[in-house]
Amino acid sequence: MKTGPKFKICRRLGSDIYEKCQTQKYILSESKKSRNIGKGKKRRKVLSDYGKQLLEKQKVRFTYGISEKQFKNIVKEAVSKKGKEAKEALYEILESRLDNTVYRLSLAPSRRMARQMVSHGHITVDGRKVTIPSFGLRKGHKISIREGSKNKGFFVNLDEKIKDGGAIPAWIKFDLPKREALISGRPKMSAGESLLDLNTVIEFYSK
Repeated sequence: MKTGPKFKICRRLGSDIYEKCQTQKYILSESKKSRNIGKGKKRRKVLSDYGKQLLEKQKVRFTYGISEKQFKNIVKEAVSKKGKEAKEALYEILESRLDNTVYRLSLAPSRRMARQMVSHGHITVDGRKVTIPSFGLRKGHKISIREGSKNKGFFVNLDEKIKDGGAIPAWIKFDLPKREALISGRPKMSAGESLLDLNTVIEFYSK
């Protein structure tokens, strides 16, 4: 998905959108711009309710790297699910994507890199190569690094990368020595886990 200059998008949607915008370079850049606000620069306009909804929708879309058409269909699918709150269904669909799961396992430093890994055939599901980043994982699926890819540069020093990558979600069990992950449950939203307002996104598409 074409996104344009990342710093510009992060400035508009928030610094947690891309890993690149969580660097010291970005922080220093934004600090300098803030100091210039009082030197003839215009302050941002107050957003309307529609503007806030649009902003949140873009924030979620760019976070997961999904096109507008695809994201609209995902929201529609989430709303149509019976017996489940729409925001929970939306979160589950987004988190269950293969590219996002590869990122959550710290096999890739970003979702963008995770999409490339999947697209280039480095990841298998239940022993079969899958090259579709949006592939929806279900409970019982096993994710592995393709045998022929284990010595590729992405996966060198994998133990250290995973150690530094943060906690792996509770719905995934990862056997590091085997380089194999098992989907043991379904993604569930919990307080403080996500800064994304999915209810606002659903309201945007409900109009």
